[in-house]
Amino acid sequence: MKVADDVYRAGFACFVGRPNAGKSTLTNAIIGQKIAITSNKPQTTRHIIRGILHQEHAQLVLVDTPGLHRPRTLLGERLNDLVRETWSEVDVIGICFPADEPVGAGDRFISAEMAELKATVIAVVTKVDLVDPATLAQRLMDVSKLYDFADIVPVSAVSGHQVETLVDVIVKQLPESPPLYPDDVLTEEPEQVLIGELIREAALEGVREELPHSIAVLVEEMVVEGRSMKIYANLYVERDSQKSIVIGTGGARLKNVGTKARAEIEQLLGRKIYLDLHVRIAKEWQRDPKQLRRLGF
Repeated sequence: MKVADDVYRAGFACFVGRPNAGKSTLTNAIIGQKIAITSNKPQTTRHIIRGILHQEHAQLVLVDTPGLHRPRTLLGERLNDLVRETWSEVDVIGICFPADEPVGAGDRFISAEMAELKATVIAVVTKVDLVDPATLAQRLMDVSKLYDFADIVPVSAVSGHQVETLVDVIVKQLPESPPLYPDDVLTEEPEQVLIGELIREAALEGVREELPHSIAVLVEEMVVEGRSMKIYANLYVERDSQKSIVIGTGGARLKNVGTKARAEIEQLLGRKIYLDLHVRIAKEWQRDPKQLRRLGF
């Protein structure tokens, strides 16, 4: 589906919202390929990942950002700075409100933050497949009172409900512009960043609350061998006790992480992968500027 006018539009949009509002899932659904990792852990997204949707009369660059949160470490402060910087540079911001949760203080805080920005702000009520029509109607009413949104769109990234409509709404708000990227580019992120994120996503599954923030992944080397590729990566944690959680009894957990990540990486790269994973300790890396830099933050 394309926007009715025949001018070419191109620009940047991002989804914001509290943790688990469905931002990354929605980004992946629109781009049609997995470029952003998803997890039920808060602050899963750590890197600014750009995904590019190409249409006949438009190019939409979706920027997946970390969720805004109350920072407890230097890493947290840097992520918040990254988010605010992105907000100030995009053309359209979609605030995501999960339909299955009542509007709360976090939603009000984020909506209030929009007042100073030049971007067009729309509301996106996500996860509509999880609620009945009466709950959805109430949620739409509550959301409409938060801010003077340019539009309010209920969607489900999982079922695809109104995802195309949302794209049309965003594209209509983009400036007239020639394409910003070649038409075969889906993301501008280096493969190493995407691969590291897929490994971290696999490592986040089923770990306890305090551990997710302590896991960082660095892809050290990628070697092409014929049709396959060898990838050497280190998972960094902050303490010995965390290392043993990630490795698991007899290395079982790390093996599962490798199996899951390998399948996702093979899908991303379209080739056979040999994945070599090691767990290392980088004490208090979230608070150490030098280690943060080395880990890419």
